[in-house]
Order: sequence, then C-alpha cells, then structure tokens
Amino acid sequence: MLKRHARTACTALAAAGLLLAGTGGATADSAPAAPSAATTLRTADAPPELLAAMQRDLGLTPTQAKARLAHEAEAGATAARLRDRLGAAFAGAWVDGADAATLTVATTRAADTAAIRATGATARLVPRALADLDSAKAALDRAATAGTPVRYVDPRSNTLVVEEAEPGAAARLLAATGTDAALVTVVRTAETPRPLHDLRGGDAYYMNGSGRCSVGFPVTKGTVNGFATAGHCGRAGTTTSGFNQVAQGSFQASVFPGNDMAWVAANTQWTSTPYVKGSGGANVQVTGSVLQPVGASVCRSGSTTGWHCGTIQQHNTSVTYPEGTISGVTRTTVCAEPGDSGGSYISGSQAQGVTSGGSGNCSSGGTTFFQPLNPILSAYGLTLKVTGSDPGPGPGPGPGEPEPGGTWKAGTVYAAGATVTHGGASYRCLQGHQAQPGWEPPNVPALWQRL
Repeated sequence: MLKRHARTACTALAAAGLLLAGTGGATADSAPAAPSAATTLRTADAPPELLAAMQRDLGLTPTQAKARLAHEAEAGATAARLRDRLGAAFAGAWVDGADAATLTVATTRAADTAAIRATGATARLVPRALADLDSAKAALDRAATAGTPVRYVDPRSNTLVVEEAEPGAAARLLAATGTDAALVTVVRTAETPRPLHDLRGGDAYYMNGSGRCSVGFPVTKGTVNGFATAGHCGRAGTTTSGFNQVAQGSFQASVFPGNDMAWVAANTQWTSTPYVKGSGGANVQVTGSVLQPVGASVCRSGSTTGWHCGTIQQHNTSVTYPEGTISGVTRTTVCAEPGDSGGSYISGSQAQGVTSGGSGNCSSGGTTFFQPLNPILSAYGLTLKVTGSDPGPGPGPGPGEPEPGGTWKAGTVYAAGATVTHGGASYRCLQGHQAQPGWEPPNVPALWQRL
C-alpha cells in the first residue's frame, strides 16, 4: 500500500463506461436527442494534464488520447447494455487499440453473436460464462495463501488466472478446493504484492504524526467534510495531519484485510473540493464515479510518485498480502511506490478507486490494485464531491403523464442491475455509479435503461 499525504484535492482514477447513444440533432417536432455516454461523462473536458500523462505513459498522440476517452465511455455503456441483454450467457467485455476503438463482448451462446455485432462490437463465442468463473475464483480465494498471491478472471482468455509465487502452489490450491484445472491458467510470478508504506515527507497526509498515505477522493457526510482512502492506512480513531502538518481529522471507519477501505472526517479547517492533484499540482476535475471497462485507460495520483497512467487489466481481483486477503479490487498497469497508498485513480473525470498496493515501481514498471470507490461511498454513506455536471433539465412530462418522482434518489450508490422508478417509469441501472442531480434516469441512457 502506498502511504503518503495529499491535499484535499487528491486524486482518483475515474472510470466511466457508457453506451453508444446517438447524438444526432432534433427536429422541431421531435424531443431532443438523449446525451451520448461521452457527453454525459464530459470526456471532451479532459484537462491537459490528464491528456499529457496518457500520451506519456500509454504512448498516444494527442488525438488518440482524446478519442480514447470518448471511445471508452461509449464502449462501457454498450457493454453494460449487452451484459443486461445476455444475462447468464455474458462472459465479459474489453476494449483494444491505441484509441480503444474496438469493443469485444464474449458470450457462451452462439445465438447472441448477431445482437453483439449489431451494436458495432466484436462478438467472441467462449465456453465459460463470467459468473461461473467468478464462482470458481471465490472458492480459490477462501483457501489462497501467499504462494498464490493474485487470482482474477481474464475475459480475453476465458480462464481463471492464478499467479504462482512458489512452484506447485497453484496445483496445491486447485487440489484443496477441487477446482477443475481446465478452468485455470497458471502464471509464474516473482512479484510479491504488498501494502506500500513510507515515512518520507511529501504531498500527503500523516497518521498519528508518523506514517504517510495519500488522500483518495474528497467526500462529504451531511455537513462534515472528509476523504475516502485505503483501510490499511489507519484504524478508526487514528488521527491525521495534512500535507502541511496541520491537524486535519481522524479515521471514522476502516476495513482491512477483506477490503481496503476507510474514510477520514476532517475538522473545520479543511474543505472538500471536487479535484484530484494532477501533473504539476494542477487540479483535475471529478464529475462522477462510473467504473470503466477492462482495457480502459486510468490515471493515478499519489504523494510519492505523482501522476501516472496505465490501463485497467481486471476487475474483481483478489490479492493476498502478508496481512491477509482482499477481494473485489481492480488490477492495473499503473505504477506506484510506498506513500502512494490511498491515492486516487481516475478515468477521464470519473473517480475509479483508491490505491491499495502492488509490486514494482515507477522506474522499472509494476502492477497496482485499487479498491473501487463506489463500495466505499455506499458502505459509509458518503457523497463524492463533484464539479457541476448537470446536463440541464430533461424533457418535461407530457399531457396526462405524472410529474417526476419515484424511488430514484440523488446521492444513492446504484450497482449494475438495480431497479428504480422515476416519473412513473421503471429503469434498470447499467453501470454502477453514485447518483447526482442532473443524472436522473431519463437524462442519462448511458447509465439507465427504461424497462
């Protein structure tokens, strides 16, 4: 885990995957076209610092960096709609190409391939559903040791990958759990993921006047300001001071291992802002918390190594640290070092999660894992601090239609598959996110599907 302090504007890798929605103009007699995923997630407003880091770390041209953010938003939404349509046959989705222009969606049912191709995506027919591989991984997680430090489902190979640090460790794990070896790809690794601690100074927050971590995402809870961060950075009651060593607040809740989540309530001297610290200290805006798909770009801000970018490799990964196993984290190619723990991962302007741990460094490269942000917001009743992203009022009710209302509520964290009512209609959530004013279901078809 990478500990160090970061100011209230600390970072997170934002993610957003939205559906391919039309953006054509409206005639005088038609309703305005629904906003596209890229419009909803404001990919065109990406700050120069984020684009520059993507160019540096991903080897992109300026045009490719801008196009990639838009393509990732649309691909995420398309994949979410197909996941809902394919149901139990869904076997994962990912993006490829320098500008992420190629979306591939896998299914176990041949009859689905035409529907997948009709969206512009590439169809892949595979033998195993994502849910079946996830179930097998859960059994491995319960018995895993440091000899098999990382387990994840790889949708590209349609297998369950087990990283083996000791010869024979994977075979012993499969035998102990009765797991079919045909489901598993074993990868030898010399890396040992660990929490990344550091006591050196830097742009960070300090725990009990000593250890250092990085601020994740500024949040509020009622009238209280604070921030989300990694659970391994402190326990409930641990006091914190800011980057300037001024008294800051204290941990209110923390979970580690199992998950790696916590939040700190700040005193009245500190105010939450909707920013992550980017390259050169510039503010990078946060406008939401929509999680990006596998293959999407993501950037990290931390108090040791600053601003770096990479791609999302797998979601729902399990990692066994010396302190125990954490599950549900996302694996990335972004580098990090001690003191970066707790810091922000952001994709475009969408918050992704907080730095948990990893291996390697930012000189030779490495692998990192982040705890997704939405479960933290949901677990502790927090509201992510975002900049104004209201796309404007949606179409008003027609003659005889009810006024908007229902079970949808701003501030609620919705998981994919959740259902709500609004304006007399029912909707299903396509992509997990925290609802905010302006993101009412009729306004954001990239996030909600009318039933």
